[in-house]
Amino acid sequence: MGATFSQRITDAMPFLDGVADRVQPKVQAVVDRGGARLRNVVDGVWFGSPLHPALTDVPVGSWTAAITFDALDVATGSRALRNAADASLALGVAGGFAAATLGLSDWRYLSGGSRRMGTAHALLNAVGLALNTTSLVLRATGRRRAGQVAFLSGYSLVGMGAHLGGELSYGYGLRVNRNVFQPAGPNEFAAVLDEDELPDSGLRRVELDGAGVLLSRAGSGEICAIAATCNHFGGPLEQGDREGDTVVCPWHKSRFDLCSGEAIDGPAVFPQSRYETRVRDGKIEVKASEENVERKVT
Repeated sequence: MGATFSQRITDAMPFLDGVADRVQPKVQAVVDRGGARLRNVVDGVWFGSPLHPALTDVPVGSWTAAITFDALDVATGSRALRNAADASLALGVAGGFAAATLGLSDWRYLSGGSRRMGTAHALLNAVGLALNTTSLVLRATGRRRAGQVAFLSGYSLVGMGAHLGGELSYGYGLRVNRNVFQPAGPNEFAAVLDEDELPDSGLRRVELDGAGVLLSRAGSGEICAIAATCNHFGGPLEQGDREGDTVVCPWHKSRFDLCSGEAIDGPAVFPQSRYETRVRDGKIEVKASEENVERKVT
């Protein structure tokens, strides 16, 4: 499959890899120093979905309002419209700094082409945010027309950055639930394993109708089953560490409840697909849960 226009442009900028090589480890170190609590806040575990895309609506919406109010101010000379433009610009700048911080958190795990495009996305937005901040200063010191020119430049760069952000999500699948693209599994119970082959504290991966399923026995004795592929970046959960009735992904340390699939620690924010289990004639049988089937992409 041919590369998109944006991919060809970013691939032609090798300096982006140099920037990422220097910055990415520092971002990872800062976030990791904050522990699981900070990671869960910036990754959006408490929100139930990635936080960065939601916050980008604040600067994009505010700056779009500001550019509209600026145009009306130029046309009418209305002080009320001028104040509205400045207030919208200021709100967008505040939201832009918050969105940029969370965007860096999302970017800390990327590699290859997605990391390169993420770096270009960040640089465009950073320069755009700097210009919009400069616009606020120019307006406050009476140089309104210069401030409007700076804002137009910043808004244009942010627009280009937003396009790259969309391609990161839709082209590279950044922060999407990878489980929805996996086979759902059987609609009826199917035998997968002898009951005595599942140890009390172990993890066992089985394949069923193309679906990778992670089997475990909870502390209560209940046999549980969730998707074996981490929905964050596709890590193999059967190779992860078990902590009580949870499993920690070996790739990026997302932690899931082994029975409900709930994401307890990020960067994953979505629950793992869950499967129903039962034991018949000494065999563990598994079938896809209804909510698993319903959220599949078909």
